[in-house]
Amino acid sequence: MGYGIIGGLEAGLISAVAGFVLFLLFHWLGRRNGWSYGPQIGWSFLLASALTVSGDLWNLFYFNYGRMQSLQLLKVKLAEVHDPDSIGLRTLFEVLGVAVGIYVAWAICSGDWRRRFGPRK
Repeated sequence: MGYGIIGGLEAGLISAVAGFVLFLLFHWLGRRNGWSYGPQIGWSFLLASALTVSGDLWNLFYFNYGRMQSLQLLKVKLAEVHDPDSIGLRTLFEVLGVAVGIYVAWAICSGDWRRRFGPRK
């Protein structure tokens, strides 16, 4: 994966695909069990976030609030993270990617996608 904004866009794209696929899965389950769109969106957002955002979100939280006892421990923890300089940007793009992926899947599944994505009159 790339560094900086390129890495953030790549991570966001991966998260968008995960959100899209998980919404389709929960939409299929929801239609069989009579769920409204609320649980379908909620569960797909929660699961897609847990799968794609959780690692970077934990690292972001840990580096801000975790106690670093020594400089050596900090160096070891930073060495484990891919691109620690842009971890906040990557986390933001991952969360936005999940939301965009779910929105696109919802718009397609709701049957009103031509009005939402079609040309404006």
